[in-house]
Amino acid sequence: MGSKGSIRYTIFVYFTVSALVAILLTGMVLYLQMSRQLSAAIQDENQAVLGQVNRSVDAYLRTIMKLSDSLYYGIIKNADLNAGMANSQITLLYDNNKDNIANIALLSKEGELLEAVPAARLKTGLDVTKEAWFGNTLERTDNLHFTTPHVQYIFDNNENQYRWVITLTRAVEITYGTSTDQGILLIDIRYSSLAHMLENITLGNQGYLYMVGSGGELIYHPKMQLIGTGLAKENLEAAAGYRDGSYREKYKGEWREVSVKSVGYTGWKLLSVTPEKGLLLSNLKVRLFAVFVVAAFLFALVIINTFISSRITVPIQKLEKSVNAIEAGDLGTEVYMGGSYEIRHLGRSIGDMAKRIQELMEDIVREHEAKRKREFDTLQSQINPHFLYNTLDIIVWMIENEQKEEAVRVVTALARFFRISLSKGKSIITVRDELEHVRNYLMIQQRRFKNKFIYRIEAGEEVMGLASLKLMLQPLVENAIYHGMEFMDGDGEVCIKVEREEGELRFQVTDNGLGMTQEQVGKLLGEETHMSSRRGSGIGVKNVNERIRLYFGEIYGLEIQSEPDEGTRIRIRLPALDYEEMMERKQA
Repeated sequence: MGSKGSIRYTIFVYFTVSALVAILLTGMVLYLQMSRQLSAAIQDENQAVLGQVNRSVDAYLRTIMKLSDSLYYGIIKNADLNAGMANSQITLLYDNNKDNIANIALLSKEGELLEAVPAARLKTGLDVTKEAWFGNTLERTDNLHFTTPHVQYIFDNNENQYRWVITLTRAVEITYGTSTDQGILLIDIRYSSLAHMLENITLGNQGYLYMVGSGGELIYHPKMQLIGTGLAKENLEAAAGYRDGSYREKYKGEWREVSVKSVGYTGWKLLSVTPEKGLLLSNLKVRLFAVFVVAAFLFALVIINTFISSRITVPIQKLEKSVNAIEAGDLGTEVYMGGSYEIRHLGRSIGDMAKRIQELMEDIVREHEAKRKREFDTLQSQINPHFLYNTLDIIVWMIENEQKEEAVRVVTALARFFRISLSKGKSIITVRDELEHVRNYLMIQQRRFKNKFIYRIEAGEEVMGLASLKLMLQPLVENAIYHGMEFMDGDGEVCIKVEREEGELRFQVTDNGLGMTQEQVGKLLGEETHMSSRRGSGIGVKNVNERIRLYFGEIYGLEIQSEPDEGTRIRIRLPALDYEEMMERKQA
């Protein structure tokens, strides 16, 4: 039998107890399951009805809004009210929509009635400018404004005196001869046409639909009149705070499911309410249930035994899947923590271990990246004394030969060169500064080599404000001068071109020097870190490529094309990022 607490003992106890209560437990479970399924089916049906009604109401309101647009842009905006041509056109639109529309009116901003279809006049003594909707419309001229349902009270017309309407208003521009002014277009929507869409909707399980405004004011309810007289109530306060989705709320001591959908442009909300009450099954379903229980009893032992086995083994299998995923390298996988206490405890331990391993790996990666950044910053800050010494030697030679203006230009270029090299410690500078830096470098080198080469820099104003990596071009130009043109007799040429293309910033450094073999190209980006260690800045082409990938990602960097005696072309790909926006994001 096994000791108490063993798996065998657990199976024996579960099996014995389950066999004794099988018929009762099975009957209860099946009954509850069928009830839940029926309730879920009703909920799904109610959700579908809510969605359909929401689309119908949305289509209805869009029709009204299209009528509003037709009135404004098709008639009012282009009509001279002094000519009296607008009334007939408005009447035509009213006749086509009178099943849904009670009144169409045009008011001046002083509250004067300019047009009204069907013919009506403002009630005596009524100052519409003091109405809340009037001020809101003129204050928010870009919006369409919908009121809650109310008895029509603006016009003195016996036919419409007690008719319920929803008023739509919008600010419009009206024309008098050659002058224009602001006015209000008013459309009274027949409440009955909207209510008719909702009043015949039935939901299962004693459910119902109702509609509220954005502030929780009631627009439609099956018990609208009872709520208006205080004989019935609705949970409008909670409805005002609901957003689209499903909620479970307790109202008047009963739990109920509430689904919410927003209605188009208006800010209105359509809500379905379904009470959570047990469903009474029909006689046929009860008989079928009894037959099912009898049949289930015959298979009870087999079913329960299977259930018990699954109860014990399934959690272990799920935990095993989680462990296999971690073993495969997916440390972020969610570890299963179900089943018995021992399995849950083991799952938590494995999950904690995986998290600690992941954190340690992330710490190692962060430390490695920080170390690389420190190394690159150190390399970036180094300027070869040999270059500085030769430049100062040139300046001394120019002064001794009374070439003072040339000396001033070289000193100025050297100062600008070092100023941009420092850049207040920043690693990212503008394309304008990077080109200025390499231009100063080229000017100094041109004088050092006594005009042994010429250079060109081609860049449009549209790329000058983009972000570039500091000291990116100088090592490439240095490589072109020392390794491409050092043994040439003259007529050397270095060309730098900058373009923005396909969302990328692209540089191109071209020289007509001696060129390189494919093996030398491979060494530039692969084996040797510092191709310029003998002369120049010492930063190196490979270093430039690695710094670009570090700051901008692995998809960016250098591409070198070269053939012996054919020159060299180096292409640089960076993301086209605005420097100012990049600095603002970095500071934020």
